[in-house]
Amino acid sequence: MELRDTDRALVQAATAVAKLRCRSRHHTGASAARTADGRVFSGVDVRHDSGDTCAELVVIGTAATQGVTELETIVSVTDRGRAVVGPCDRCRPVLTAYFPALRVIVGEPDDLRVLPLADLPG
Repeated sequence: MELRDTDRALVQAATAVAKLRCRSRHHTGASAARTADGRVFSGVDVRHDSGDTCAELVVIGTAATQGVTELETIVSVTDRGRAVVGPCDRCRPVLTAYFPALRVIVGEPDDLRVLPLADLPG
């Protein structure tokens, strides 16, 4: 699917958080998610020797603290917004369980697209 303006804005939101907050080995990626009514929630990953928590899961918790139970679209970027990445194998089942209709922005910076979570490759 082609990106809408709101999807491009979501990529920009995640990239801004990554550039501002992902400046150490403790935080190397950021995510931003949008609700159907346009609210945006963002978060960064948490890396530690005892284990890591991906930014997508931080976003779910951030949205939940505001009473959000449905997210429409999510995007994740690497540190300082250098690349858009899809959810990892650990996050994908969590996202599927919570938001089965979630749209995910993926692809190369010059060829971004939106896919249903269920249609993500591999």
